[in-house]
Amino acid sequence: MNNRPIVVGLGTIQQKGDFNQLDEALILMDKAFKKAIIDCTNSNIKKYIDEVRVPKGFWRYRDPGKWVAENNNIKSVKTTVTKVGILQQNLINTACKRIQNGEIKASLILGGESRFKMLRSSIENKEYIETPLNTNPDEYYKSPEKLQLDIEEKELGSMAVGYYAILESAFRSMLQNNHDEHNNYLSEIYSSYSEIAASNEDGWIEKPLDKIDIKTESNKNLRQAFPYNKYHCTSWNVNQACAIIICSEDIADKLNIPFDKRVYPIASSENNHMITTLQRPNLIEPAGMHLAAKFILDICNKNNLTPNLYDLYSCFPVAVQMFAKSLKLKDIKDKTVTGAMPFAGGPLNSYVLHSTAKLIEKLRENCGVGIVTGVSGMMTKQSYALWSKNPCIDFTYEDCTKKAREIELPVKLSVQKSGSGVIIGYTIHIKDDVNKAIIFVDTDDKKRKLITSSDRNIINEMQNTEWVGKRINFNEDQLV
Repeated sequence: MNNRPIVVGLGTIQQKGDFNQLDEALILMDKAFKKAIIDCTNSNIKKYIDEVRVPKGFWRYRDPGKWVAENNNIKSVKTTVTKVGILQQNLINTACKRIQNGEIKASLILGGESRFKMLRSSIENKEYIETPLNTNPDEYYKSPEKLQLDIEEKELGSMAVGYYAILESAFRSMLQNNHDEHNNYLSEIYSSYSEIAASNEDGWIEKPLDKIDIKTESNKNLRQAFPYNKYHCTSWNVNQACAIIICSEDIADKLNIPFDKRVYPIASSENNHMITTLQRPNLIEPAGMHLAAKFILDICNKNNLTPNLYDLYSCFPVAVQMFAKSLKLKDIKDKTVTGAMPFAGGPLNSYVLHSTAKLIEKLRENCGVGIVTGVSGMMTKQSYALWSKNPCIDFTYEDCTKKAREIELPVKLSVQKSGSGVIIGYTIHIKDDVNKAIIFVDTDDKKRKLITSSDRNIINEMQNTEWVGKRINFNEDQLV
């Protein structure tokens, strides 16, 4: 029996319009699954689906997978819901491994969001009501670790933008770009991504953005956290859903699913080593990320595979750049198949399903090889997935977490009330219309500290000249 895993069915859906024209996330996921059934060309695939895996979104449903399965006459299916903090790629990897091991015949990976309908409900003064689903799934997964330190959450909140902005400053410094050079660089990249999104039938925006539109603050492009404006940031106010059907090659043969529908997962790697942002030894080169990327690159080299398609996770620009560096990519202006999360849409906790589906769609057309990357948290965990139209090797998987833990330990926090150190990253964070500099420091006692400044002159200077690498003094958690 051939248990090689294959993707055989894809379904994506996107909705725009007024409140009454839009569906809730549950219905979107159901419609995406129905499209995936049609896409695979044989509805009997439903008889072989043993599990439904769903990444948790903004919605409150306990077990949407069970509802979708029962609504499509699939009985006795096992359901899982995976909370934010678990890599989205992990759902695909787990399904592929279970198929390969003969534990299941087929798996449905399903995700969706209806934040745009929620937004329209506020604009149109309509009541947004979700279908009540109060029965728990068979399994519920969540990360045991916290994503933030208390001091990080106090100063940066729970939204990701400030953390990524600090990483961006470290990357800018590494490149030795001044502020104008780097802002222009980011704007050019993201303008090219907007062109891809505008031509993507599943992309959210309809017209591309000029680099000036992206770089310049405006009413439509408000500053989020220096150096990021709105157009640098993922856009989760979308109505989008995606369904991916994976089965064994044996089942695909049994159902006579056409070869032009089949795309193979070749390899995947994950780094789940959890270190809070402030405590990372190197803010922009995590050891686990390097190991996970190397695993994929080594497989490409050993098997003479040259990827021609990429979708580098694009919640914020620094994520794209870090992934590109890890994969040794120089030109990143075309390293997305969707058009990136600010423009194609970034549905919470399910974008990797959309990027994977779009990459597979393109592989069906050109018989190439592609890589999809993913993130969980504040660039905390990373994933890589290698896909091919042709089954050059059996699916192989590597979890780099244990090795990463052995070689990368969190930097201890300094308890010094006053002292000196060197800035390793910073941002200007906006809270209640008040700007505050949030600064990560390597202290002289070889530890880490988060300090702040509300001095307007310092804040202005930080936005015009580089402060990463600058030696500073602090007192009572304040820059002095």
